[in-house]
Amino acid sequence: MKLIAKIMAVSAVVLFAACNNNEMKNPLLEESTIKYGAPQFDLIKTEHYKPAIEVALDRAYQDIKAIINNQEEPTFENTIVALNYVGEDLNRILSIMYNVKEADTNDELEQIAEDITPDLTKFEMYTSLNDTLFQKVKAVWEMRDSLNLNMEDARLLEETYKGYERNGANLPADKKEEFSKINEELSLASLKYSKNALNATNAYIMHITDSAEIAELPDFVKSAAASEAKERNLEGWVFTLQQPSMSPFMKYSTNRERKKELWMASSTKSVSGEFSNEENIRTIVDLRIKAANLLGYPTHADRTLENKMAKNRETVENFLKNLTEQTYPFAKAEIAEVQAYMNKTQEGQMMPWDFAYYSEKLKNEKFSINDELLKPYFKLDNVKNAVFALADSLYGLKFTPAPEIPGYHPDVEVFDVSDANGRHMAVLYTDFYPRASKRGGAWMTEFRGQSFSKDGKEQRPFISIVMNFTKPTETEPSLLTFYEVTTLLHEFGHALHGMLAEGKYESLNGTSVARDFVELPSQIMENWAYEPEYLQTFAKHYQTGEAIPQEYINKIVESKNYLAGYSQLRQLEYGLIDMAWHTLTEVPSEDAVTFENNVRKATAIMPIIEGTASSPTFSHIFAGGYSAGYYSYKWAEVLEADAFQMFKENGIFNKEISGKFRDCILSKGDIQDADILYRNFRGRDPQPEALMIKQGLVKK
Repeated sequence: MKLIAKIMAVSAVVLFAACNNNEMKNPLLEESTIKYGAPQFDLIKTEHYKPAIEVALDRAYQDIKAIINNQEEPTFENTIVALNYVGEDLNRILSIMYNVKEADTNDELEQIAEDITPDLTKFEMYTSLNDTLFQKVKAVWEMRDSLNLNMEDARLLEETYKGYERNGANLPADKKEEFSKINEELSLASLKYSKNALNATNAYIMHITDSAEIAELPDFVKSAAASEAKERNLEGWVFTLQQPSMSPFMKYSTNRERKKELWMASSTKSVSGEFSNEENIRTIVDLRIKAANLLGYPTHADRTLENKMAKNRETVENFLKNLTEQTYPFAKAEIAEVQAYMNKTQEGQMMPWDFAYYSEKLKNEKFSINDELLKPYFKLDNVKNAVFALADSLYGLKFTPAPEIPGYHPDVEVFDVSDANGRHMAVLYTDFYPRASKRGGAWMTEFRGQSFSKDGKEQRPFISIVMNFTKPTETEPSLLTFYEVTTLLHEFGHALHGMLAEGKYESLNGTSVARDFVELPSQIMENWAYEPEYLQTFAKHYQTGEAIPQEYINKIVESKNYLAGYSQLRQLEYGLIDMAWHTLTEVPSEDAVTFENNVRKATAIMPIIEGTASSPTFSHIFAGGYSAGYYSYKWAEVLEADAFQMFKENGIFNKEISGKFRDCILSKGDIQDADILYRNFRGRDPQPEALMIKQGLVKK
């Protein structure tokens, strides 16, 4: 059975009462009339979610009870496979709701998510802590050697049994009740954390009415800020804490006080005040420790890492420590270079709000390259089509606009994805622009994963990629920074992992892999952005249609590793902060800001500003799936640096290599341990030094 990570359960008593009234005229409960059975977003309204979930949860309870009450001897089919299909409607509805909540939320939807959490937790705990059910699973597990299962079925059995163990099935009855309560409270705290982080981001704007304050900003920055002001019925220009708005201001503004204001607003989000996450962090950390202890683990990290590639906290801590020690001297030298450049025009120590401006100026001086110069060549539509074309070159995929399939918001475009033989592979939803109802950042998700239904019918996936790129204005289309080009490639790599999945069980397909392996398909895609052979195919000026000059391509490649040490150290710092929170054995006495800044002392290469911290809005680890797992980004970078070398050696569009990557990794999901899948592709284990070599972080 696939227990959706965000699920946490439901009261059967409430469900029965709701059934008769709620099954009628609810598009979430009716069979979809949309092509491929895609979600009926044209009909779904916020008020449909709660009654649909109540009905679906009742059905899920009946599924579970049918397995428990089955008097036949437990078998792989009547227990393990049956569990796999428990709550299909529930999983489908929750996938839709939680994904919409992230990308287009409202107060009512946030309240529904909070209201249903206790009952969802009860259902998950009822399922995972039911001793009768576990004994059936255990009985099948103990006869595994005599079942003659194929690889995929054997993996499902293994993951089902170990999943029960990891989720407390061996606990005594009183401890199971305590574990269930912890999970309920943890789910609510994470929801509150996420809500506060979004509200804090939306609560701040920097409103400028004096044109002199923005005179030196590039036209594309001023135009976007003017559009933002107009949307808010304000005069002048508005800058927000969304990255497409904030980042250009920090890079190009000479107004140091305004930059400090914006940087401080961003760096103190949810630290205190109405949307403070201080108590939510303490609650989450405390509950994770208690849950781990109940299961026999000293820390949350010990519990979480057991089924990852890294296997244990010592491996992760050594990985972060060694990479930090190697990276620190390079990062320190890079900061010193930017500081020296700043001192040519301004005395004093460089502060965090100075860095973006002076590092960008230095980059432009060293390489004569910047976002203002490059953005005209990266029109979003062109980049999107080029990403699709790359998927065609590598994997034979075709992307056909599908206006007949509705999206969840007017900004969403929908595509019918097929392979070279015309086989339908997936439905892809793209959602590119920021809005107040969408959380920040970029991500890939799915409304339905690849699987086969009970009756043997294949159900191809519904994949979504969500960004926060600069919106088109009245005078120009959406133009991407080069960083945003790599971001789109990154998330599209995740999408390929989902779209190219092959297999029977959704819980073993696509991105349902070890957290420190899941970033390999995404991060490897970023490499193509630096390949001249690829850039030449699509980078054309949005006004003249002229191809990007070879000189610019050369500069992109030359500047690839600019500030590589600094950037890597920042990522390692986030990983160290994550591990510091999740290797605790008790909640620290100090507040989150003090705790985090004590950790940062080992990596800080610029002043640590009092009252600032990332933890209060570090959603990856407090409201997402990366707790004790943020190191995964760097871990996977080692894998992708090593793997992409195979493309470099054989041709970046080499179909034999891409076919092998598809067959060994993208299509396999979690059918085997990640280290085996990687060796099947590369023919050996990854070489740890590959990342440092790729980034030029080697002693000369």
